[in-house]
Amino acid sequence: MHRVVDLKVLYFGTPVVLISTRNPDGTANLAPMSSAWWLDDQCMLGMNTGAQTTMNLARERECVLNLPSADLVTAVDRLALLTGSPELSPHKVDKGYRHEPDKFGAAGLTPVPSDLVAAPRVAECPIQLECELLSAVPFGIDTDAIAHTVRIVRAHVADDLVLPGTHYIDPVGWDPLIMKFCEFFGGGAQVHPSRLAEAWRMPHPEPSR
Repeated sequence: MHRVVDLKVLYFGTPVVLISTRNPDGTANLAPMSSAWWLDDQCMLGMNTGAQTTMNLARERECVLNLPSADLVTAVDRLALLTGSPELSPHKVDKGYRHEPDKFGAAGLTPVPSDLVAAPRVAECPIQLECELLSAVPFGIDTDAIAHTVRIVRAHVADDLVLPGTHYIDPVGWDPLIMKFCEFFGGGAQVHPSRLAEAWRMPHPEPSR
């Protein structure tokens, strides 16, 4: 049986990405997002026009996509309601965001230099993808979203995730942190309460593990 439902959220589950970019003063910004879609060596990132990451990408035209495993959920959740922009929109004020210039420190994560881009990588993330920006165009109708297309120019992968003798990631060993309807999942189970879900006043079931 099915019912017709006026769904409030169409967000069925995508991997969390920590995007590192460089601020105008040369410091690092780090932002969690999960509206990412992958094809070949390129990725489409959906972000708000007013985000510090969006402004950094437009200026620097490069970033690092750091993919956290499920066991990094607490670090990711610490970033959920932080913004690198000192100017908070009314929307972010309503959701409880606050300005934080040191995102790496707030999350308890370690920046390490990249090879080909200025933005740092996140040492704790088992997959780190250095990227160049190819394009940025408005997305949708009556939204404040921009679709950024980036190309991966260098990939760093933890040794234990690479299938021996290949250039492929072990899909069994890789346990990505997934955001599904604003809740955190790993290995098919909910792994941590989400501050973002609370801010958006989403139905908030307790983690199953």
